[in-house]
Amino acid sequence: MLREVRDLGFEYAELSHGTRISLLPGIIEAVEAGEMKISTLHNFCPLPIGVNHSAPNLYLLSAEKSAEWENAYRYTSKTIEMAARLKAPLVVLHYGRIEMKEYTDKLLEMIMRGEKETAKYEKLCEEVIKKREAAKERYIERANDMIRRVLPQAEELGIKLGIENREALEELPLEEDYGLLFKQLKSPAVVYWHDTGHAQIKENLGFLNHAFHLESRRDNLAGFHIHDVQFPGKDHCAPGTGTIDFAALKPMVKPHHIKVFEFSPSLTVEQLKSGVAHVKNLWGED
Repeated sequence: MLREVRDLGFEYAELSHGTRISLLPGIIEAVEAGEMKISTLHNFCPLPIGVNHSAPNLYLLSAEKSAEWENAYRYTSKTIEMAARLKAPLVVLHYGRIEMKEYTDKLLEMIMRGEKETAKYEKLCEEVIKKREAAKERYIERANDMIRRVLPQAEELGIKLGIENREALEELPLEEDYGLLFKQLKSPAVVYWHDTGHAQIKENLGFLNHAFHLESRRDNLAGFHIHDVQFPGKDHCAPGTGTIDFAALKPMVKPHHIKVFEFSPSLTVEQLKSGVAHVKNLWGED
């Protein structure tokens, strides 16, 4: 797996939340032999025993049930340990979600039908904003408690915790809450991780301006998941084939940021290489 990534021209790879524990011996061997470097791990990595599919939300950091919350802690801790062993500087994690009726897919379907400018669409947006605002506090506090619990381990091992922006309207952090989050969790180890596809879907839904949101988080920004979005919500496409204005994001991109291409496995090698070239042409080789 890592040799395939290397042969595509990459020096580093992210280990995702789909990495089975059975793959670890070969991964560790490849890293120790110098065949590949690991840029990042995505929580939970490795997957718990018996789980064989991508499962970043298997256990929520915001869970109210103590058993789920403890499992989230256990496997987040294991991910941090593995990142240190593989000399990866950062763990990408999902912050949690509000337990409420789901609106995201319904709104995307309405956009597909050309109903974004309707009174019904506007009413649903107002409804989701009101409901999640009323319910969010206890979930935010649970997630904050989780970060505080794993933070000493991350700081001791020199691992940064990258809180990823999400595309679903029900997931945390909410668009307006990032500033408060980084004030509450004031540590150099707690950073922002920007997923270009997720931000674009939120823009397509009408909940943020992609470039403005990224600019507002530039002081906390540690890295990117890079992929494009075909309107309104098909992500993990090759950059240059969707609606993201990568040129508009360039002012916030710095050489020290970690940059991970996150592509659909359905892409061809040619599409992958074209997407990488598109971003490098706009953002530079670094």
